[in-house]
Amino acid sequence: QDAEVVRTRNPQRLAQCDVVVDVGGEYDPERHRYDHHQRSFTHSMRSLRPDKPWTTKLSSAGLVYCHFGSQILAGLLGQPEDGPVVSALYDKLYENFVEEIDGFDNGVAPAAGEPRYALSTTLSARVRRLNPRWNDPHQDTQVG
Repeated sequence: QDAEVVRTRNPQRLAQCDVVVDVGGEYDPERHRYDHHQRSFTHSMRSLRPDKPWTTKLSSAGLVYCHFGSQILAGLLGQPEDGPVVSALYDKLYENFVEEIDGFDNGVAPAAGEPRYALSTTLSARVRRLNPRWNDPHQDTQVG
């Protein structure tokens, strides 16, 4: 809740962080390092949670979701983390939102014949909608 968010690729600064996501070149959940950019990284939801069916390579977003999604959903819903409501929502949210981010971020095609994941929109399209249109006279993106 009171975390400071730092955007950096500086290794000395990253070493001071409690949690590092999408930079740093290492995946080490015990040290809270969640990057997927190393050549040796091949994890999918299934490889980290064998009870799950999805084999799309995880992005950093997928890694964070894999490790913390159930806990976050349980906290938001006031439900037990291992209960049926959290389990069902965890799977649906991965299948219909996070897997798309994983696939898109890793350059995994949604289909090579049978679609691997549903493509309902893209994260880029969602972010683009937050920006002013090119012909909008008010180009300031700051709220206030």
